Amino acid sequence: MDNEIFVGIDGGGSGATAVAIDGAGKELARVRGGPALVRSHDPVAGGSALADLVDRVTRQAGGRLPVAGLVCALAGAGREEDRRLLAAALIREAVAVRLRVVTDVEAAFHDAFGEGPGILVISGTGSIAMARSADGRWVRAGGWGALLGDEGSGYAIGLAALRAAVRAHDGRGATTGLLETVLARAGVSGPEGLIAWADQARKADIAALAPAIADAARDGDDVAAAIIDDAAKELARHVSAVYGALAPWPEPPGVALSGGLLGPDRPLRDPTIRAIERLGTTGPVLDRAVDAARGAAEMARRPPGHFPLRPHPGPP
Repeated sequence: MDNEIFVGIDGGGSGATAVAIDGAGKELARVRGGPALVRSHDPVAGGSALADLVDRVTRQAGGRLPVAGLVCALAGAGREEDRRLLAAALIREAVAVRLRVVTDVEAAFHDAFGEGPGILVISGTGSIAMARSADGRWVRAGGWGALLGDEGSGYAIGLAALRAAVRAHDGRGATTGLLETVLARAGVSGPEGLIAWADQARKADIAALAPAIADAARDGDDVAAAIIDDAAKELARHVSAVYGALAPWPEPPGVALSGGLLGPDRPLRDPTIRAIERLGTTGPVLDRAVDAARGAAEMARRPPGHFPLRPHPGPP
């Protein structure tokens, strides 16, 4: 088994990371690739690119296809039918002896907690929390997208800042320096230009405002500070929801924070930890970065009895 190679891929809209490990769990190679997510209108579209990424990381690890196990943990892989179709496409590419497609959240959770219980909170462009109890039950909160949810996300922070900026400009809201901040980030010369910019902006463009809002909060802007505080409280509500859904817990569950706003040294991490600690219900927060690609590789290393050829449904 030590001579076999197992590959995990963590993929999303901004890119993908592939990790190759050996049978003992030692990391052999790590490769970055282009966007890799499941699109509902054509779930098999990224199959060739994923196969190429598996080939690249395998060759860098000193091996050749097919690898012993492959797990592709991808954004947008929430529907079982989409996972099944993409897995079938990868089987045709003959990249792995056994494989499956899961969500990126599942792989991040596995890196944080392995087979055990815990609560994972992710905040980047969007937001979601997932928890697993000691008896293996799963539950989620959030993850409803920009129109229905994403509270505590970069998108929610950016949108709140844009609204606060124009309210302040009109005299309908508290005085804030956020107008200058968002104008500079959007690259427009005046408030009226934000209308066209926001109309054409992608969700990721609005979410990209979040670090600047956090900087403004640290520099003493009360409106920015309130936006960041509200975001942290929303993420703590996610934790409270999944905790309550699986209660009672035999012991307080650990919490892991992941995503572009919650990783170590990221702007929302400390206020979110404080908001979670005020709940008084959970155990400690994991003090390291969560590595979904590594989690996917470890999932690929599971014994065959834990690794069916067809995609595992996983949590919702």
